[in-house]
Amino acid sequence: MRAPPSPLSLLVLLAPAAVLADRPVQAGQLTIRERVIIRVPRMPTQAPPVAVPTPIKWRERKGPKCIPAQRMAGAMVTSPRQVDLVLIGGKRIRAKLDGACRPLDFYAGFYLRPARDGMICADRDAIKVRSGASCGIDEFKALVPAK
Repeated sequence: MRAPPSPLSLLVLLAPAAVLADRPVQAGQLTIRERVIIRVPRMPTQAPPVAVPTPIKWRERKGPKCIPAQRMAGAMVTSPRQVDLVLIGGKRIRAKLDGACRPLDFYAGFYLRPARDGMICADRDAIKVRSGASCGIDEFKALVPAK
């Protein structure tokens, strides 16, 4: 199936005929503008009541010296002196920092760079904050739900 000729190819074909007829060639430009409208539904004025789960209280237990970096799934800054690490499988480890790491309060996110062995260890590794500050990890504590 042949495609219909484009307007440009027709103009090229008609140009010699226009020159032979002593007529000036006219060219034009067509601009097509589109408007996309995204409809956002309005939320109801009264939201249905939602049951808020009771927060879990955690108790610290003796923790490991090192944790494998590939087992980390997430982290939460719980205070300027500690960060709770969530491991794959739901286990939680609290990283106690050397001192108050004030930049954690101001910057969203931080970096952990494991050593060549792929482990993050206490008294060796540090949390790097986006501002460039570094906060050493003093120890790890295992977290278990309090009864």
